[in-house]
Amino acid sequence: MKDRFPAAQGWFATSRDALYVLFAVFAALRAAAILLDVTPTSDADWYYTRAAMLAQGLGYIGNNGLPTAYWPPGWPIAMSLAFRALGTSAVTVGLLNLASAVLAGWLTYDLARRLFGSELVGRIALLLLAVYPNSILYVPLALTEVFYTTLLLAGCWLLIARKGALRLIFAGLVFGIATLVKAQTLVVIPLICLIGLLRDGQIVRRTPGVIARGAFIIAVAAMVVAPWTMRNHAVMGAWIPVSTNGGITLLTGNNDSARGGFTPDDAAVKALDARIGLNEMEYDAAASRLGKEWIAAHPAQFVKLMPLKLLRLWGPDGEGQWAYETGSPAWKAAPWAFTLLRAANQLWYVALLGLFGVAAVLMVRQRRKAGERVIDWWLLPYGIALYPSAIAMVFSGQSRFHYPVMPFVCMAAGWVLAVWLTRAASRKA
Repeated sequence: MKDRFPAAQGWFATSRDALYVLFAVFAALRAAAILLDVTPTSDADWYYTRAAMLAQGLGYIGNNGLPTAYWPPGWPIAMSLAFRALGTSAVTVGLLNLASAVLAGWLTYDLARRLFGSELVGRIALLLLAVYPNSILYVPLALTEVFYTTLLLAGCWLLIARKGALRLIFAGLVFGIATLVKAQTLVVIPLICLIGLLRDGQIVRRTPGVIARGAFIIAVAAMVVAPWTMRNHAVMGAWIPVSTNGGITLLTGNNDSARGGFTPDDAAVKALDARIGLNEMEYDAAASRLGKEWIAAHPAQFVKLMPLKLLRLWGPDGEGQWAYETGSPAWKAAPWAFTLLRAANQLWYVALLGLFGVAAVLMVRQRRKAGERVIDWWLLPYGIALYPSAIAMVFSGQSRFHYPVMPFVCMAAGWVLAVWLTRAASRKA
C-alpha cells in the first residue's frame, strides 16, 4: 500500500493513457448533457431566434422585425453557421458547444501546465473542470458562455504558449471574435501584456515594444469588429461599435430596490420591461439613462451596492441548471435529482474558490522563500477574475458572468492539489 500512492500519481501525471481517460470523461459527460433536451428560454431564446433568422438570410433583426444592435452578434452568427450546416435545432447548439468545450478543456490543460510549470497541474486542472457540474450543464444551452470561454482561453494561449509575430495576428483575430461575443474582452490584452512586461524585468527598455505589440493585437481585433460597426452605421445611422445592451444591466444593478443583482420588480425596470417587445435599442437606451440618473442621485448607495454585486457574482453557482427547470422534461421527471445536483455543484464550486484563494497565498510565500520574482504567469487567473469583478461592481452582479473565469480557477486549484499530492507521495515513498 505504501508504494501504490506514488505509483498511481506517477501514472496519472505521466501516462498518455491517463490523459486519454481524462479527455474521454470530459467529453462523455458533456455529450450526455445534450440528451437532456433543453428548450431555449430567456436570453438563450433571444440568441437562438437571432441565429435562426441569420441562417434563413433574414439578417440581424429584433423582435419588432427591424435591424438591431441589441446584444453582440458573435454568438448568433456562430450558431447560424452551424444551423446552415447541420440544421436549426437545439441538438446543433449542443454539438457546437460540445466542440467548443472539448477545445476549452485542452486549452485549460495546456495553459495550466505552462502557467505553473507542471504536467501534473495541467491534468488536475482538466479533471477539476471535467466533473464540474455547472460546466457540464451549460453545453446544451444557447447561451454565450461555452463559446466565449473557449475564445478567451484561446486568445490567452496564443499570447503565452506561442512565439513569433504570427501569433499576434491570430490572437488579434481570436480576441476580435471574442469582442463580438462580449464587448469588454479587449481589457484582457493589456492585462496579459502587463504581466508579461513585469515578469521579465528590464521594464524601461521593454515597455515600448510591449505597448506596440499590445496595440497591434487590439488593432487586428478592431479590424474584425469594424465590419459590424460599419453595418450598424449604414443600417441604423449611428456609430455603435458592438452592441447596445449595457443599459438594462446598469439599471438592474442600480435602482431603488437593487440588492446587487437583477431586480425586475423595481418600478423603473418594470415600466421598461413592458416596452422590450417594441424596440430593444430604445429600451436599452432608456434603461441606461435611468441607471445613470440613479447613480448621480444616489452616489453613496451606489458605493454600498458594490460588495453586494460582488457577492451576487461570486456567491451562487449552478445557473446553468436553471434553464432546465424552465425548459427541460428531465427536470420535470426528477426534480429531486436536480436539487441534489445543485447542492453538490455549490459545494464543488466553493471548494474550487477556496483552493483558488489558497493558491495565491502559497505561491507568493513559496516564491519569496525561493528568492524568485513574485509576478509571473501564475497571476493570469487572478487578473482574469478581476475584470468581471470590476464590471460587476459598476453594473450588476450575475453569477453567469463568472463562468469564463472558472477554467482559470481550476488551473490555480490544480496547482495547490499538485503541491499537496507531491508532498504526500514523497512522504509515503
